Amino acid sequence: MDFTYPINEKLKSNKIIDLLFSEGKSVSKYPLRLVYVPLSDSEEKLKFGVSVSKKHFKRAVDRNYFKRILRECYRLNKKLLHDHLDQPYAIMFFYQTKERLTYQEINEKTILLFEKWIAVKNEDVKPSP
Repeated sequence: MDFTYPINEKLKSNKIIDLLFSEGKSVSKYPLRLVYVPLSDSEEKLKFGVSVSKKHFKRAVDRNYFKRILRECYRLNKKLLHDHLDQPYAIMFFYQTKERLTYQEINEKTILLFEKWIAVKNEDVKPSP
């Protein structure tokens, strides 16, 4: 698997983003939050977007810096997600604190969050006895 973030993986559809906020489920690992929803009609296994709150970071350069870090963490760790996907998903990734964590801390939290999401997703899929 390559470590790219191609344009067809980027979450840009307003319909899907609205669906994430209305019907999406959430998993958190402070200070990160992942909101996800399964997709039915997508050729890509994963659509991914990031968000950093204007409430916490007033200056656009600060928001853009953390968005860049979140995308990089996704790009390097997306193999964790792709190995465990059985259907297409839309995922939105949020940075939810005023703290300015280092890249290493955010990367560690990203890995923990992805592992937690895989565990939660597998619990939802298991058939009941």
